[in-house]
Amino acid sequence: MWIDTHCHLDAGEFDADRDAVADAARAAGVARIVIPGVDRSNFGTVRKLAHRIEGGAYALGIHPLFTPGAHEDDLRILRDEIEASLDDPLFVGIGEIGLDYFVPTLDDARQQFFYDAQLKLAREFDLPVICHVRKSQDKVLKGLRVHGIHRGIAHAFNGSFQQAEAFIAQGMHLGFGGNLTFERARQIRRLAAELPLGSIVLETDAPDIAPSWRYKQRNSPDQVAAIAQVLAQLRGIDENALSLGTTANAHAALPRLALASS
Repeated sequence: MWIDTHCHLDAGEFDADRDAVADAARAAGVARIVIPGVDRSNFGTVRKLAHRIEGGAYALGIHPLFTPGAHEDDLRILRDEIEASLDDPLFVGIGEIGLDYFVPTLDDARQQFFYDAQLKLAREFDLPVICHVRKSQDKVLKGLRVHGIHRGIAHAFNGSFQQAEAFIAQGMHLGFGGNLTFERARQIRRLAAELPLGSIVLETDAPDIAPSWRYKQRNSPDQVAAIAQVLAQLRGIDENALSLGTTANAHAALPRLALASS
């Protein structure tokens, strides 16, 4: 059994065959698909989708790339949506939130404002976070420390060993996906091979970050199983051991996911 801890199955790229994509993932042994929110406009969408597909789960948050169009009142709406979802077994946390310093047009103060506000919500409701950490590992980690957040996932991790160890020490798990399938991605492959197995969760970020065999094509959640094969080879371990380990890790990172699976 595999868990895709990060999949934007609500994205427009899946409009033509979304149910077939979910069925294919199930057939490939992907038992759970976590669908993060990115903006007030898709909070209801990810919730409905998580309930419609077998194995669905969802998080709610404002993605840093969506902060240019976000309003301060969106945080009130997010808070109301979180409160309304607390009794929903498929609701697993706050995400996708974080910071992005890859896109030069994003306003630093604005994305930091929304990140900090959402960390406060995570603390208030004692929920884990799914963090976007693109070229922002140190500042994302600082926010986690300041607000006392000790559970969640640093999604698509691509930092140094020192940064990885700091996230792990904070109680976070690190998400790895299609990037580790590229031989040229030496740093990511070293991290995936050498970090403690207990710190790693699997993800696709579908429709993005496709594995090497789908380069420049649409990614999909069924690819978790094939990505896991590569990871097992890098670590020199049995695929079954990797499945058991990464499933337990996903449940530790997003505890409500374990409740939803029981």
